Amino acid sequence: MAGVSRSDLLAWLNELLQLNYTKIEQCGTGGAYCQVLDSIYGDVPMTKVKMNAKHEYEFVANFKVMQNIFKAKKIDKPIPIEKLVKCKMQDNLEFLQWIKRFWDSNYGGQGYDAVARRRGAPTDTPATIAPLSNSRTGGASAGLGIGGRAGGKTPIGGHRAGSAQPNEAIQALQAQIREMSTHMEGLEKERDFYFAKLRDIEILVQQQLETSELEGSQGDTLKEIQKILYSTEDGFEVPDGAAAVDEEETF
Repeated sequence: MAGVSRSDLLAWLNELLQLNYTKIEQCGTGGAYCQVLDSIYGDVPMTKVKMNAKHEYEFVANFKVMQNIFKAKKIDKPIPIEKLVKCKMQDNLEFLQWIKRFWDSNYGGQGYDAVARRRGAPTDTPATIAPLSNSRTGGASAGLGIGGRAGGKTPIGGHRAGSAQPNEAIQALQAQIREMSTHMEGLEKERDFYFAKLRDIEILVQQQLETSELEGSQGDTLKEIQKILYSTEDGFEVPDGAAAVDEEETF
């Protein structure tokens, strides 16, 4: 498998799943990995897999589905979720190579309708969630795939192509702003997603501590968990008044 090129891996993946991936990094969304497993077993809950995931918290959710399949099928292979969701080429290349070997060993040759299994769900994943391109010409707009004209150089109203360059540069900047706004929105959703989980854990720990006190037990483990939840780092301190607000919300 080490001799298989990236282009060959992508060609196999696109043919099997009827995708149009152009980069290995796109596998970092987790959707394709889940559906490769579905082509083998046929029982992956594809309705829970977001094939056009665009934000890291959505990628993590896809990998959670994959983890459940690994557990159910007793597949003894760690999934480096923290690395894969960063959509880096090398990490995903290594994992895709393993997926291909696993598929070669376990696929039974049965027919597989990938589009029907995902119920025609869109699959337009981003090629990467890395920082935006720093190109200063119309090529930046084309690279982002947002807001630019096809080819990025068609003159308007009969003017020479050179006269359109300033307008194309503005379009590229506007595209970058839109992309940054979308990325920021995703980060805010991801923050809220994990904050809600931590809040649920905090409430559960508080309730169990109160129960432990009534029963006369120490609850040392719960206190350690609580200590982790309330710990801070250098450069980040809880603002004045936040503790009081938090006490009011505690129930």
